[in-house]
Formats: sequence, structure tokens, C-alpha cells
Amino acid sequence: MIQRTAEVVSPKHPDKLCDRVSDAILDLFLEKDPLVRCAVETCGGHGKLFITGEVTYYGPVIEESQIKNIAKIITGIEPENVTLNIVAQSPEIAQGVDTGGAGDQGIMIGYACNDNEEYLPQEYYLARKLNREIYKEYPYDGKTQVTIAGKNVSIVASFQMAPKSALERMCKDFAKREKLKIKSLHCNPAGDWKLGGFDADAGVTGRKLAVDNYGPRVPLGGGAFSGKDATKVDRSAAYMARYIAVDLLKKKKAEEVFVELSYAIGHNRPIQATATVDGKQISLAKYDYKLAPNSIISFLDLRKPIFAGTATWGHMGRGFNWN
Repeated sequence: MIQRTAEVVSPKHPDKLCDRVSDAILDLFLEKDPLVRCAVETCGGHGKLFITGEVTYYGPVIEESQIKNIAKIITGIEPENVTLNIVAQSPEIAQGVDTGGAGDQGIMIGYACNDNEEYLPQEYYLARKLNREIYKEYPYDGKTQVTIAGKNVSIVASFQMAPKSALERMCKDFAKREKLKIKSLHCNPAGDWKLGGFDADAGVTGRKLAVDNYGPRVPLGGGAFSGKDATKVDRSAAYMARYIAVDLLKKKKAEEVFVELSYAIGHNRPIQATATVDGKQISLAKYDYKLAPNSIISFLDLRKPIFAGTATWGHMGRGFNWN
């Protein structure tokens, strides 16, 4: 029997803290200028935070203190320990985007399957659901990992401040509700976990790509999401690819759909636009999907400050316009 494994991390994981800061900054700019060009990266840990990237913005002045305050709200790091290094977008990149082209080359993967009501791989769906349940009781740094083989499941759950006995109880209750048989269970397997988040580890924006997407069952194009406005196709086209995958899954009553979109920087049409439906690849050319970057942005309404909400629990299957 095939085994499949996926993990999900909590919003207090160091990498997720960085994703959250980057997307909150993006939303701050979008609130004032829907046409902002933004690519903001965050690196932090051990009482320090470094925020860098490129922003071209024509709205009302946003003070450094506003950005640093956002970082403090999310991470707890004091403004004097936050360093900013944000400059304007390169004019050579801008010249391609100004004409409606993609902000970078890239390969984007969309996926949908009928494993569950969220059209996500079951192992990922279960890992996320369990993580959210534990986080409600222990809102700290944490990870869940689920391996499935039919109705048999192996669970690894590591959560800061959570007693092992409490984690074991929650995991067993979860498996019972999901009608799963626990094959093995490992809760805080390294021992008590008191020190977590930025106090124990460093984080970087975009380092949890499998968590942001579909888990390791589905290939990754390679581009991160957080901190980037929608002219970056590694974000917007990935969302569109997910929309198409779900749409085709329903229309064709399929078991599984992979969508692949690829772009060249400065060009407004994809180089590849295909879907693999239950193992058979088809061209998307005969379908009425609008795949130019500006068309995607308009169709999915991606000029609004909605991105902070995407930075935790993954970007797919959560009720956004592309899901």
C-alpha cells in the first residue's frame, strides 16, 4: 500500500513569522496603493529582524515606524532591533511589467484531487487540520507530520509548551474522529519543548514552500509567495493554476488534476499552459482561462490587501478566490 507523508507548521514557527511579516508589509502598501510593486523578504531570530527587498510605491508616505510596528506586533521584536533595507524595483524588471508582462520567469504548479472537501492531498489535509486543532490549545511554535497508508496513520506532533500526555490525547481523539487507525504516534519525541519561535531558531521568508502549497506529493515550481505583489507570477499564476485545477476536477469529474504554467519575464502569455487530468496531458488553449498576468490579477481580485491571511496554514483550499 502506498504511503504518503506531509507536514504543516504553526503560525509561530520562525519561517512562518517571517512570511507573516512580509505579507503584512505587502498589505500595508496595497491599502494605500493597489498598483504597488512589492517584493519584501524577512529574516529574523534571537531578538533581531532584517527586512529587505524592493518596493515601488506612489501612495501616501509610509513611515519606517509603521513597518517596524507591524513586525513587533507579529514577532514581539522591538523596533530598535528591526533593520530595514528597502529600495525601488529595478528599472530593468519594471520595463517588462509596465507593458503587462510577467515580473519574472517561473514555473507554477496547480493541483486538485478528490481526497477531501478541500481538494487537497489527504496527508496534507490531515496534517493541517491536526495542527490547527493543537494550535487552538497551544498557540506556540509547532509542527505536525502525518503519514497515511489507507486508513492507517502515523503521526508526529511537536508543540512548544504542550505536555506530551496532552498531545497524545489530542492526536488520538483526532484519529478517532477521522476514522483512522494509529500505527505509530510520536509526541514531542525529543522531550519537553519550552523554548521555541525566534527564541530558539531563525527564520526566513519563503522557506516553507511545501507547507504553503500541497505538501511533497506535488512538485514545486520553486517560487515563494509571501511578500510579493501579484505581478510576480510565481504567486498570481500559482493561484490561477490552483483555480484551473479545481475547475477541471469538477468539470471532468476527475480523480486528480495537475496544472503547469510557465512564463518568461516581460511576456504576457505563458510558454506552457497544460493540465494533466488523471494522467492525460491536455492543452489549456481551448479553454477560456485568462492567463496574462494582468488578467489573472483582475480575475482573482489580487490588488486588495488580502495576503496577510494567506501566510498561515497554507495558501490553498482555504476559501480564497482561487480555491
